[in-house]
Amino acid sequence: MRKIKYKFLIPTGLSAIVVLAACNKDFLNKPPLGTLNPEIVATEQGVQGILIGAYSLVDGEGASGDGFASGASNWIFGGVSGDDANKGSDPSDVADAAPMEDWSITPTNGAIPQKWKLCYSGAQRCNDVLKTLPLATDIPADEQTTIIAQAKFLRAFYHFELKKIFGNIPYADENLTVDNTTNTVDVWPNIEADLNDAIAGLPETWSQVGRVNKWAAKSLLAKCYMFEHKYSDAYTLLKEIIASGKTSKGEKYALMPHYYSNFNPAQKNSAESVFAAQTSVQDGSSVDWGGDPNGNYGDILNFPYTGGPGACCGFYNPSQDLADAFKTDANGLPLLDTWYTGNHVSDPTTPYTGNLDPRIDWTMGRKGIPYLDWGNHPGDAWIRNPGADGHFSPIKNVYAASQKNYTDVGSAYWGPTELVANNVNIIRFSDVLLWAAECAADANDLSGALDYVNQVRGRMVDHKEAWVYKDGTYDAPNAVWAGGETLADKYVIARYTSFPSKDYAVKAVQFERRLELAMEGHRFFDLVRYGTAGTVLNAYYDRYRTIMPLKANAHWTAGKNEYFPIPQGEIDNLNSDGTTRLVQNPGY
Repeated sequence: MRKIKYKFLIPTGLSAIVVLAACNKDFLNKPPLGTLNPEIVATEQGVQGILIGAYSLVDGEGASGDGFASGASNWIFGGVSGDDANKGSDPSDVADAAPMEDWSITPTNGAIPQKWKLCYSGAQRCNDVLKTLPLATDIPADEQTTIIAQAKFLRAFYHFELKKIFGNIPYADENLTVDNTTNTVDVWPNIEADLNDAIAGLPETWSQVGRVNKWAAKSLLAKCYMFEHKYSDAYTLLKEIIASGKTSKGEKYALMPHYYSNFNPAQKNSAESVFAAQTSVQDGSSVDWGGDPNGNYGDILNFPYTGGPGACCGFYNPSQDLADAFKTDANGLPLLDTWYTGNHVSDPTTPYTGNLDPRIDWTMGRKGIPYLDWGNHPGDAWIRNPGADGHFSPIKNVYAASQKNYTDVGSAYWGPTELVANNVNIIRFSDVLLWAAECAADANDLSGALDYVNQVRGRMVDHKEAWVYKDGTYDAPNAVWAGGETLADKYVIARYTSFPSKDYAVKAVQFERRLELAMEGHRFFDLVRYGTAGTVLNAYYDRYRTIMPLKANAHWTAGKNEYFPIPQGEIDNLNSDGTTRLVQNPGY
């Protein structure tokens, strides 16, 4: 069984009790603590242990039925299903992921229940906290308040994940029964209510920095508002977060000077980290194949193939379209309308030779470009199936050669070297700034939108030491090249001088989100939020369907593919007595 992460919070002897809350696969049929009487754990230690169990699923692993599609990075749902990335590996390898690349997915697909089960298991653990807390008599009132607030934040988070992926979902609070289950009622008000309660009860800081604080709750509420298109409400909240928000350890939110610091296990929980899935290695958790370690197990497939960090498996390859998006003009600005025209970046035959945004080489591995301190990326030698995968490797989830102490230990197949103590960013401060830019653009506040976008771009403009160099030494603890003088490519990036119109501002903000947050599991959900998914994705498929096998018959259908299908097994199970409780999403 899983050894819960946040080890410094674990009450002795409680981890086995905590995990029992998720042993039953049917989320509606779970008794409060598996087969245990709640009174057994109705103490301060016991309740905190259950709460840790709720935290432990934020990384997307550790519940019955989890798997490659349940990881916190949402690399399948947010990346492969959009235009950021190809599935990777061979088309037949983890075949359930292939239909997510071309939108031929069906309700019986074996991957989609993984996220469903994981998130409802997380929600159930939160409910177990709320049910058990009143039975405990040794918990001070102020501590009860913070426990309730954390449980409600986490419950809101798990439902937010379900809502953005599946759309029509039941809200599994502590009062849910089989008889009152339905997925035909909007759950946004429930998510908002839980987050407002969390905001009221959470402190600003913690001594245990992995716990969520008031500002993380406000940020998640702002994200909900963005998905609901409540831009005015979001903007008010985002301006407060930008002005006064701080991390759980009390640092004011800020952009890290070095972009890759956000993906460096030596610098996690930084000033830019608003909410992240916490990870750990070399902590005694399982490293056996099929086990459940505390390292970033959700991205265990997403390493270069047969070289570099890890030892497998060649999944989640950045797309050519994403690489081309990093082209810049002579002034260092993105090619908002023409990025896909002309020669392709790092094309094996006729490569693009123009300017590039330097973030490209902290987002993907490209042939001939230093890949941290692993040497130059060799190109297709690290790609399992270039015809299906393209020519690039992911990099934001890996570790430097000099950071093997941030990987796990053991002898189980290739597992240990695929596990890394690198937190998974769920919300970081650049995300907050770009939401604010969206809200400003929507309100026709062009100067505000310009300022927020330029803050994000300015990080790279002002810190050339954080670009990639062919010479010098990679300083892994600080995610920067030391002593480099020769740039790895023709990097040119600048701040915008103006946004001449609202339409231009909206386009610039959306493009900036693609560049800044690439390969972080946001892209597909952003396209749906914008209302541009059909236009963008079908044009993308048209550009690549004759080149990439999994794009040959790809098509995104409006009114259907905004959401993934409800797992058919869940519908069959809950409706088995003839009463309709779950209905399938339109079009499936």
